[in-house]
Amino acid sequence: MSAHQTHLALLFIDAFRHFESSRPAPDIDVRFYPYAGLNHTIRLRSGKIYVRIADILKDAPSRVHRALAFTLVAKLLRRPVPEIHLRSYRDYACTPEALRLSDLARKRRGRKIVSGAHGRAYDLDRIFNRLNRRYFDGELPKPSLTWSQRRTRRILGHHDAVHDTIVVSKTLDAPEVPEWFVEFILYHEMLHIKHPARLVRGRRVYHTKAFRHDEQRFARYQDALALLDRNSDERRATSRARAA
Repeated sequence: MSAHQTHLALLFIDAFRHFESSRPAPDIDVRFYPYAGLNHTIRLRSGKIYVRIADILKDAPSRVHRALAFTLVAKLLRRPVPEIHLRSYRDYACTPEALRLSDLARKRRGRKIVSGAHGRAYDLDRIFNRLNRRYFDGELPKPSLTWSQRRTRRILGHHDAVHDTIVVSKTLDAPEVPEWFVEFILYHEMLHIKHPARLVRGRRVYHTKAFRHDEQRFARYQDALALLDRNSDERRATSRARAA
């Protein structure tokens, strides 16, 4: 184990002693891993702890490594994360340099599965072009458009700026779904291209005031909100029924 890994392991041991002072700290294996972004894992296997930290944090300050150690150990033990460590990690993770490194890692190592814009009921290319003319004077650059691989109900659309892709949930590609609602979901994601995320007090803000203002320009904005609320109520009712 390198000196860097030894130092990290000691930070995790210190975190375990903080939460479990009456028990000896387990053996810990800490390594940096080439994740596609700021991802970290901690697992307990056969009495040993295995930690994998995104390698883009390799040169982060020691206080950030310590904060991450306390955060991961707290989650493993299902304890509240101390606010001082939570804030220390988040403050660093939201710095322009950390965000830049995370985006670069996602672009180089991540991949986006694009199944295509032409669905069974709706064609995202055609809808994009129509919305572009109507709301953006035809000037919005077209990203890759694709239906999702799975039928997701909670996340109906997603704009991935790193891979320049808009994904719309396959759940909406059905004749019983009003076309204007598919338009609204795609329009919302298109606004993320016009209004990129801004860094405000160390945090990325995606839905700015300008974003929300433009969102309300959609012709059936109130109808779309009502349908979103109805779908959300139905999901909650289904969840309660399954739990009963």
